[in-house]
Amino acid sequence: MHHFAYRNGVLHCEDVSLEAVARELGTPAYVYSDATLRRHYQMLSDAFANRDVLIAFAVKANSNLGVLATLASVGAGADVVSGGEMLRALEAGIPASRIVFSGVAKTADEMKLGLTHGIHQFNIESLPELHRLSHVAQEMGKRAPIAFRVNPHVEAGGHAHISTGSAEHKFGIAWHEAESFFEEASRLPSIDPVGIAVHIGSQIMRVDPMRASFEKVVTLARRLRDRGFAISRLDFGGGLGVPYKDGDDPDSPTIYARTAREALGNLDVQLILEPGRLIAGNAGVLISRVEYIKERDGRTFVILDAGMNDLLRPALYNAHHEVLPVRSPEVGAPRATVDLVGPICESTDRFAKDRPMPPLKEGDLVAFMTAGAYGATLSSQYNSRPLVAEALVRGDACVVVRRRPTFDEMIALERAPDWITSG
Repeated sequence: MHHFAYRNGVLHCEDVSLEAVARELGTPAYVYSDATLRRHYQMLSDAFANRDVLIAFAVKANSNLGVLATLASVGAGADVVSGGEMLRALEAGIPASRIVFSGVAKTADEMKLGLTHGIHQFNIESLPELHRLSHVAQEMGKRAPIAFRVNPHVEAGGHAHISTGSAEHKFGIAWHEAESFFEEASRLPSIDPVGIAVHIGSQIMRVDPMRASFEKVVTLARRLRDRGFAISRLDFGGGLGVPYKDGDDPDSPTIYARTAREALGNLDVQLILEPGRLIAGNAGVLISRVEYIKERDGRTFVILDAGMNDLLRPALYNAHHEVLPVRSPEVGAPRATVDLVGPICESTDRFAKDRPMPPLKEGDLVAFMTAGAYGATLSSQYNSRPLVAEALVRGDACVVVRRRPTFDEMIALERAPDWITSG
């Protein structure tokens, strides 16, 4: 469920008209619903009631400070994959004790940052990373709590670019090496091996592959405990899908929670979850304006002011977003097949091909639905276009949580070499 609906013929976010947002921020612009963010977090939290669970929002899905602060206010932790994401989470009010540091290429400086702040856990993905963390922690006089991210060799389905759990992917340690890696970790100074982590991919519509990975991890945890390892945490990752189009019907958080509970059985551990898309996906939309309608060679191109630099998912892995006119079309209005494209000088700057759409004309506003995850975080200034603005709505209040930078701000870190300007 989300809080975007037509009222009096105009698409609203909660009680705020998207036309009003476009007038204030210009376009393109992302708009997020506070109520949707809170509701999705609470649904997942309620599904795991009476369990020791840390819901660590995947910051890579949406790193806006306003979004993170909203989630911090309801008790969310953070799953981060860089020092920058860690600092964002801390700035937003998420306690270090609720931050999990994932990622395959942690630098020594990022490790120092996590150890200085006392984060909850480092998810380790290789022996070289483990040895580096041991060295850094020993030099600092700190102890580093770690979980090994294991690769369970479970295929999750979905697009290849967002699957992470098979042998060909760069993520995690090999399943058959897990026990020897725990032995190595137990011998190293300043390392506390306390958990196992797993994450097999993103936008997974059915829990069956998750069940397989959960059961393998629980079996491994019991085996390690029998050998004397103090396994007190299991990180089940994230990845449950959300509906992007009519007909999408992913398993619900309730089914996901039941699957996780059944896999855990009576195993007494803290459970860590890393949802991102599940919480933020349909909590946000991208508003764009029609610049031109171009007819050529029997095709109709609806050229928008939003480009692949603002919303990369369709170009990156052919992702689908429903596109709705902000002004509701008349009942029975005919639909025409069009290509929805942007202004970027790349053939991949196409949001949809042969998409049936109601009548559109220059100046009309459209909304890309379910754009709250991996939208703004993947945006760039390609073609020297400014980063997109972002707004957060709560009831009838709308706050700009990232303004569009000026040209001077865009080039502030650049300069021409002195030998050119001096002659």
